[in-house]
Amino acid sequence: MVRGPGEVEVRLRVNGATRTMSVEPRVSLLDALRDRLELTGTKKGCNQGACGACTVWVDRRRVLACLTLAISCENREVATIEGLADGDTLHPMQQAFLDADALQCGYCTPGQIMSAVALLAEGHAGDDIEIREWMSGNVCRCAAYPHIRAAIRRVRDEKGSGDAAR
Repeated sequence: MVRGPGEVEVRLRVNGATRTMSVEPRVSLLDALRDRLELTGTKKGCNQGACGACTVWVDRRRVLACLTLAISCENREVATIEGLADGDTLHPMQQAFLDADALQCGYCTPGQIMSAVALLAEGHAGDDIEIREWMSGNVCRCAAYPHIRAAIRRVRDEKGSGDAAR
């Protein structure tokens, strides 16, 4: 079925809730999350897929929301930084980022955290070299990388690398 070119109704399951919106088929998941659903935790950095600030999960896999069409996420589970905490209790990775001072300006932090949680679930946190490689799609202009790796190691060591994302 061809949908568009005008606005079409799109149903997304975001952070466990089904949300319906009207968007043009060319609207990115990033713009749908930020502009239509007012979930502004996911950041727009380069808008070209080069910085990782917009990292979210679709069906528990890391994706760059700026390069993903919202319409392609229908009938799939989308998770954003807003869905990580359990009420007022931060996700262990969010707490580790705070404890390890793994942020400075904070702009890249949501994408870094989403990627870091997925990295552990994927089993790619054996050592700093592996962490560095599998986090390489997330750029931190403040160069907080040593602290980011420390936060990831802390969660890995406390929970075990097999701990899946919530």
